[in-house]
Amino acid sequence: MFLQCTGIFINSENNRHIIYGGIMKFLIIGSGGREHTIAWRLLNDGSAEEVYVAPGNGGIDPAYRIDIDVDDFNGIADFCAEKKIDMVIVGPEVPLVKGIVDFLSGRGIPAFGPSKKAAQLEGSKLFAKTIMEKYNVPTAGHHDFVGKKKLLEFVEKQTSFPMVIKLDGLAAGKGVGIPESKEEAIAFINENVTEETRIFVEDFLTGEEVSVLGISDGKTIKAFISAQDHKRIFEGDKGPNTGGMGAYGPAPVATPERLERIQKEVLEPVINGMQAEGIPFIGILYAGLIIDGDDLKVLEFNTRFGDPEAQVILPLLEGKLGDIFQGAVNGTLDAVDFSFKNQHAITVVMSSGGYPGAYEKEKEITGIDSIDDEVIVFHAGTKEKDGKIFTNGGRVLNITALGSSLVEAREKAYQTIEKISFEGAYFRKDIAHRALKR
Repeated sequence: MFLQCTGIFINSENNRHIIYGGIMKFLIIGSGGREHTIAWRLLNDGSAEEVYVAPGNGGIDPAYRIDIDVDDFNGIADFCAEKKIDMVIVGPEVPLVKGIVDFLSGRGIPAFGPSKKAAQLEGSKLFAKTIMEKYNVPTAGHHDFVGKKKLLEFVEKQTSFPMVIKLDGLAAGKGVGIPESKEEAIAFINENVTEETRIFVEDFLTGEEVSVLGISDGKTIKAFISAQDHKRIFEGDKGPNTGGMGAYGPAPVATPERLERIQKEVLEPVINGMQAEGIPFIGILYAGLIIDGDDLKVLEFNTRFGDPEAQVILPLLEGKLGDIFQGAVNGTLDAVDFSFKNQHAITVVMSSGGYPGAYEKEKEITGIDSIDDEVIVFHAGTKEKDGKIFTNGGRVLNITALGSSLVEAREKAYQTIEKISFEGAYFRKDIAHRALKR
């Protein structure tokens, strides 16, 4: 049985989305909660006639879940030609850094996301540092190293901890160590650094972190609402980093005055600088910042929607996401207007027990059919088998709710989590704790 809900059709048994009439045909690359959210948004706001997701997850209707790997560029291009896809939306960072947008553009297929060279802002933290320093974007000081020897010698001489150690390349959100002692620093280095690894030690900054994402057509950049992610696995922001255990938006630490500064001091200088370098940036520029009073600095850049930040930003968006994507790809973003609901959103990640370490899969998920229409379940590490949904990854589900206040949204999300279960399920109970303390 299918139920109509807020402009889409939802299968009452597993919360899958069915395509309905619209404007464009999209293919979304990726398999996580971010990709499910983008698909949901394109369908929900009337942007799409059809939305396919490759390879997708258990939350995507089987008719539109395409069994193509994210790095199978030829397979993706062939599918686009077969289905007459109007635009490809690239979700994760790896295919962007490998050059999927360049490849598809060369085949005459419009794709939303930065070129291979522009994606270096995420693919190489040292490249990002160079751009920031050249164009006066506020960021922490750093010391660069290649391999273990000189890095270990540097660490042995340090007396002030914690310190920040960053691997240069992609590391699925886990390439940063913040050891609180010399012993922890040495252990992190021995576990993660080879003799060829490019790495740097960055000044440790105190303050509150916030994510501000902007969309750019290479010349213009327009910011979305702010969000705050919760990277650590345990409550109180303890334990190892993960891909993200939850998020909420807007984040009160990003006041209107601070957002204006971020636009002028961070987003615009980077877009203008990339254009001056002959590497125009088209896509999502995600600035991860730390704010301490009047001081703000960039910790890192990503070149795609954050996950789980997308799960709170896109449900609050007013306007057609497809129009925004088209404006970015066509170089006409300055003519595209969008705004955000005067509401709050929160998403809480339900993960497999043991994540971000070893975890088991194939655990049946129950209770999704009992959620109320005001809450959205975005699938991430799930798969469907014989009409049932099973775990298939570390981060399994994103329970997302909106409310007139953050407290209201939070209560809806946590009340919903109580209805959903699978063996070993884990979630943080303190998402949005900083905002609530305010």
